[in-house]
Amino acid sequence: MGKPDAVTKEYVSRSDIFADIFNNYLYGGRQVIDPSHLKERDITEIALPFGTISEGTVQKYRDVLKILQIMEDENAVYILLGTELQMKIHYAMPVKSMLYDSVNYAEQISTAAREHRKEKGKLLSGDEYLSGFSKKDKLIPVITLTIYFGSKKWDGPMRLHEMFAQSSQSLMRFIPDYKINLITPAGLSEEDLEKYHTEFRMVMKFIKYSDDKDALQKMLDSDETFKTVSRETANLINIVTNSGIEIKENEEVIDMCKAIKEIKEEGREEGRAETIVDSIHKLMRTMKLTAQQAMEALEIPPADQQRYLTML
Repeated sequence: MGKPDAVTKEYVSRSDIFADIFNNYLYGGRQVIDPSHLKERDITEIALPFGTISEGTVQKYRDVLKILQIMEDENAVYILLGTELQMKIHYAMPVKSMLYDSVNYAEQISTAAREHRKEKGKLLSGDEYLSGFSKKDKLIPVITLTIYFGSKKWDGPMRLHEMFAQSSQSLMRFIPDYKINLITPAGLSEEDLEKYHTEFRMVMKFIKYSDDKDALQKMLDSDETFKTVSRETANLINIVTNSGIEIKENEEVIDMCKAIKEIKEEGREEGRAETIVDSIHKLMRTMKLTAQQAMEALEIPPADQQRYLTML
């Protein structure tokens, strides 16, 4: 099935899924971001911000990073969109996310400085030479969105200021804050979920109800779209929720409603088998019967007896 980190990254990196996620988060579901306008960026960000630092190169790896060109007021606007995918709650997420953004901005400055050095006769001088960044240079803004694939309610800090111990409020206003952008299944309402236009909606919805078997079954029975789920989406749901759904090798469309019901039936059958095995053991111990005699006393059909013998 694959490891959760690798599978979630591969899924979210799909341009249609990536655009759907950001269209919902940034624009309330309006189809502003065209998947074809998203371009992959190298997730390896290496920077020497403003010179050398004690530990050498700062190197961080984003989960997914894409550059987007959109038109606003007849002008082309570029923006970097990045995601951090979490299987568990990260209690230092504001610092982690802030570091990724900072490293990316530092890399943009380093890139600008390299470009200036390449342009003969246009070397920076004076104040501009110090940073390698000219007065006319501009940064591309970065938006980092954390996507939590767990069913629990996120109880980690949402901003940098929440991570500080109690301190003087008069001084806190001098400390820049950093707020994370976050998607959690538990935090999405039914209205929020309906604003997704891809099967990412199914992923979030399944996770949202995955801890309550009755609520999950009720949701599956009422949502017809779960009867025709793509193999890729079903596999992702299976991995992040550890549902134990059997996906056959040649099966490209999965009926999640049927699959969950089959798992429940198997569970009931396994529970019944364990009860029968316990009864066989009890008769063997208290009545001094052999396994064969105990099964005959319980009137277990001969066709099933071999199965129970292997479970003893």
